[in-house]
Order: sequence, then structure tokens, then C-alpha cells
Amino acid sequence: MNISVELTLTPLQDDFEPAIIDFIKKLRASGLTVLENPLSTQVFGEYDAVLEVLQKEMKTALKAIDKGLLYMKIVKSDRSDYEPHF
Repeated sequence: MNISVELTLTPLQDDFEPAIIDFIKKLRASGLTVLENPLSTQVFGEYDAVLEVLQKEMKTALKAIDKGLLYMKIVKSDRSDYEPHF
């Protein structure tokens, strides 16, 4: 089963960029399809493969910050090829 996951990491501290950049770089290196925009990062792929990577990298990212939020939405389908029809 393929899934699409939208992630938003929000460290609640002044020095927030290094944690976000490191998290995104590790997702890029995972071999999964990763798309980014200014507000979130999307990861696409097979359910078990995506969650295996996210389990490890989300824990690492949360350990790297003092306080923060990590929002995650999961859609049951691969939406990586989505194009608006308007």
C-alpha cells in the first residue's frame, strides 16, 4: 500500500533552522520520493518503507530540539504526481 505523508517540523526555539535542515536532508537521503515547499515536506512511498524511515528520523529530529511540534498527515495513496486541474 502506498502512502503520502505531509510533515511540518516546528521547533519552539530561536535557533530552529539547523534541526529542520538536517531533518529534510536525512529524508532526501532515504531513497524515498520527497517534495518540499516553504510550509511542509511531503514523503511518498510504500507504507512500511516510509514509516520505517520516519520512525527513525522523527525521533532524531525531536531529540535535536529543546521543544517543538511535529505535525504529520497521512493519505492512503501516492499523491506525488498530483497536478491541480484549474
